[in-house]
Parts: sequence; structure tokens; C-alpha cells
Amino acid sequence: MARIKGGMNARRKHNRVLKLAKGYRGARSNQYRVAKQSVMRALATSFAGRKEKKREYRRLWIARINAAARINGLSYSKFMYGLKQADIELNRKVLADLAVNDAEGFAELAEIAKSKVS
Repeated sequence: MARIKGGMNARRKHNRVLKLAKGYRGARSNQYRVAKQSVMRALATSFAGRKEKKREYRRLWIARINAAARINGLSYSKFMYGLKQADIELNRKVLADLAVNDAEGFAELAEIAKSKVS
């Protein structure tokens, strides 16, 4: 029986990795062994980066809500507690958008929260 070498499969595998490494500097973009390590690391950190992006946005939203709440005479925690007591279920993304774009609407929410806290 004739022996079939694995050249096509290896080339396909190498090209797949090298395509992902396109744009990397130096040997990372054209040597398979180095490119494979760089691509593995890049894929791992991109996964972590997507999780980190969510944390960063939440921190930004909380900072914006806190600033707007303090303008209306409440701390962030008392504002959120007051909304919870008033059964107002708005997430932080929407509240931050209100704080930036609709100060009057946010002030109304702050008054509701203030009345429920005290």
C-alpha cells in the first residue's frame, strides 16, 4: 500500500494559524512555531478582554450615576436603595444614560428615591 504523507494537512493547519497572526511584527507573523504561541496568547487575552470590557462599562455607569445623584443630594448607595424601595427597576446602563442626557428625569427619580429613603 502506498504511503500518503501529511503535507497538505500540515500546510492547512499552518496557514490557518499564520492567517490569524497576520499583522504581528517580526517572526510572529511568518514562523509557524512563534506565530502559534502568539495566536494562542492573543485568543486567551481577547477572551479576558471581553469580560473586562463589561466590568469597565459598569464602573463608568456607576461613576456617572453617583455624580448625578450627588448633584441631587444623595449618595449612590442611598439612591439605588431608594429606587429599590420604590420598586423602580432600571438598570445602571439606563440610569447612567438618564443622568447624562435627561437631568430633569433623573432629578425626578432622585426625589422619589429620597422620599423612600427618609
